[in-house]
Amino acid sequence: MVRVEAIRPEANDSTAIGAFRSFLGQFRKNRLGMLGAVLVILIAAIAVFAPLIITHDPVRIMVGPRLAAPSLDFLLGTDQLGRDTFSRVIMGGRIPLLVAFASLSSALAVGVVLGLIAGFGPRWLDNLLLLIFDTIRSFPGIIFALAIIALLGPSLVNIILVIAITGMPGYARVARTQAPALQSSEYIAAERSMGAGTTRILAVHILPNVIGPLVILVSMDVPAVIATSAGLSFLGMGVRPPTPDWGAILNDGYSYINQTPWLVIAGGIPIILATLGFTFLGEALRDIFDPKLRKDL
Repeated sequence: MVRVEAIRPEANDSTAIGAFRSFLGQFRKNRLGMLGAVLVILIAAIAVFAPLIITHDPVRIMVGPRLAAPSLDFLLGTDQLGRDTFSRVIMGGRIPLLVAFASLSSALAVGVVLGLIAGFGPRWLDNLLLLIFDTIRSFPGIIFALAIIALLGPSLVNIILVIAITGMPGYARVARTQAPALQSSEYIAAERSMGAGTTRILAVHILPNVIGPLVILVSMDVPAVIATSAGLSFLGMGVRPPTPDWGAILNDGYSYINQTPWLVIAGGIPIILATLGFTFLGEALRDIFDPKLRKDL
């Protein structure tokens, strides 16, 4: 579990600025973290400005050569339908990033709410929610995703829904564990003595301290979500064709690997870079906010 020092009401702006400067100083010393930040910013920028970067329509079937090698006209060659692989790779980065952002933010929001309810609610409700969390976590993530998508059908919304459901129990358990520990602190007791209700204590004091560690956990879960999204698309259970996606490009490359290796390279390298970038960034944040965690793993 990530440990952070509780945020107290008396913290002022100068303290916050000093803490931010200290964070930047420590982050700059972490070379892998800096590399991860550069990769994440670059991948995010490419996804945002993808329509300005592409050189061809990514879904347009060309009349020219198919499975062609890279050239000046087609920077990463063409696929089996003559579509520009470079444009498809650039546009395809939007899908895994969108899945990661939407699913993890949803899992975080629901997990925090349910975790706080479990931590502060009656014992029977706590036991019921823990049973639900453990039941969801007992299923292997990819098997659960395949089963749900097989029932509901492959679509972007269903992928986001499945990943959010499987990720929510982990965040809920962290919130449930940290909330009672923070509740017993002295400044929370002082707030209660001044007449502050449970709602105000949760929103003003407990929630900011719980969110910090969870955001770090979310950043470390992004690589797994990107890999899961690409894996589902590779298996044909992701977004519908002809929507460009890294996993779908990798699947096309696997099907035609005897004719050309460029599709596999074009679909695999972005997944590797995105996974490494978010992994390095998440580990750097973890080491800064909780240097003891590495020894505990």
